[in-house]
Amino acid sequence: MSSSLHDDLIVIDGLIVSSWGPRVFGALRAGGITAANCTCSIWEDLAASMRAIADWKTWFRDHAGQIRQVYTTEDIRRCKREGKTGIILGWQNTSGFGDYLPLVQVYRELGLRIVQLTYNTANSVGSGCYETHDGGLTDFGRELVTEFNRLGILIDLSHVGPKTSADAIAFSQQPVAYSHCLPAALKSHPRNKSDEQLRSIADKSGFVGVTMFSPFLKRGGASGIDDYIEAMEYVMNVVGEDQVGIGTDFTEGHGAEFFRYITHDKGYGRKLTEFGEINNPEGLQHIRDFPNLTAALERRRWPERRIRKIMGENWARLLKQVWRE
Repeated sequence: MSSSLHDDLIVIDGLIVSSWGPRVFGALRAGGITAANCTCSIWEDLAASMRAIADWKTWFRDHAGQIRQVYTTEDIRRCKREGKTGIILGWQNTSGFGDYLPLVQVYRELGLRIVQLTYNTANSVGSGCYETHDGGLTDFGRELVTEFNRLGILIDLSHVGPKTSADAIAFSQQPVAYSHCLPAALKSHPRNKSDEQLRSIADKSGFVGVTMFSPFLKRGGASGIDDYIEAMEYVMNVVGEDQVGIGTDFTEGHGAEFFRYITHDKGYGRKLTEFGEINNPEGLQHIRDFPNLTAALERRRWPERRIRKIMGENWARLLKQVWRE
């Protein structure tokens, strides 16, 4: 393994939803992750989402030697220079706004930079990927997209239904992203995206973060790191290597209760899906294993230029554009 290459890379993970705290902060550093989109709201309402951001503010103070909050892409570069991991505060739902549009600016000032429109089911914005009927982006959803565009918040569509996603891609004046998804051509699943969906987002200068979440990979729990890379290569063949990055969806530290929470509507309602046993791909089972991914890409004879782009530089370019720096 060329550890020197990994050590030199800007490494950006487009989504991690781990059990946040000192142990995971140490793992982020051990894995050489420069910055990550860190989920701090899924089904949570306004009050719980605000408490989560308050917890992060405390962690930034108490663990300043390991992590730093990211407001700009220069903050990401600074983290690389200082040997820290940049934390991009992100939500996987819009429930934290309480349907009160002026709160978007408040959260933006607190550092919220990436927001998914819906999480699996329907809300006042649109429909999720497990909703029986996808009615598309609502009028309020269009107002919200316009506000995200105005403030420079990246719109995520990973768990969003196909019609709502298509509407958001067409309506948004800024590029949007699937921060963590896989191609449906390799495995049919409501969370995976068809070639048409991948091309549609790319045609509007959007972005695809490829996840390693094993239930969505072709070989499921038997997958290894090369299966993950195969999925990356498939997506690159569809949209090109300049609009693809990493979005692992690491759930490190979480147990059965967390997976029960995320697989039921609003955290407590009807069961939406069954994941079975969650096994991260062999070779990339823990956040600290990130250097193994760089090594595997080198073994597949990816040119260094491509490795740098996929591991982080593509994400950095997209964020700089959307955040309008």
